[in-house]
Amino acid sequence: MARGIFITGTDTGVGKTLVAAGLVRLAAARGERAVGLKPVASGATPTPGGLRNADALALAAESSVALPYDLTNPHCFEPAIAPHLAAAAAGAALSLADLAHWYARASAEARLAIVEGAGGWRVPLHPAGFLSDLPEHLGLGVILVVGLRLGCLNHARLTLEAIEHSGRCRVLGWIGNRIDPDFARLDDNLATLARLLGGPPLAVLPPLTPPSAAAALAHLERPAVLQALRLAGPAR
Repeated sequence: MARGIFITGTDTGVGKTLVAAGLVRLAAARGERAVGLKPVASGATPTPGGLRNADALALAAESSVALPYDLTNPHCFEPAIAPHLAAAAAGAALSLADLAHWYARASAEARLAIVEGAGGWRVPLHPAGFLSDLPEHLGLGVILVVGLRLGCLNHARLTLEAIEHSGRCRVLGWIGNRIDPDFARLDDNLATLARLLGGPPLAVLPPLTPPSAAAALAHLERPAVLQALRLAGPAR
């Protein structure tokens, strides 16, 4: 199994896909056999080949290891609702054992896997557990994406405390994403986040129009980000 990094966020809609796809692109551009993975996704479009989720497709597009869609995103649900509710409606059970087995298969030909979560850190699975059980079980490194908007200080600190509580995952750092261009006192809030999260951001993404991995790359290609990629956790 590849060493891996789990991308989580302070909430849904904070830019996890943008960051994850940008990191896959960065690693691939430096010659790494890198793959972007999305274990669980809700909000998908029916196609002749089956349901397809835009986030998972964005990760696959940046990967230097080609995978069938079902390996990139094994659990894909059509309604854009909480994944455990979508899974329950579809009659699908999401177990840690199955997810761990999937990760081993999906990352077998890669050296680095970037795994994007769904929503925040403690998103429930159906019928029990949390999606965060997967990175904790595998010992993946974690990068926290902080959506820079009012309320992010509390969400960021609580997420860090939740990750650190189990002691099973190493937090490799955090990346700020300016999802609110009018967020007041940006520099002061970044300084507060650095204090609350134990260090400065690996990177800060400005508002990108349109958002894309290619556009994010210019802001992610920094020594701190490259160091975090090198520290990706070994799968257990």
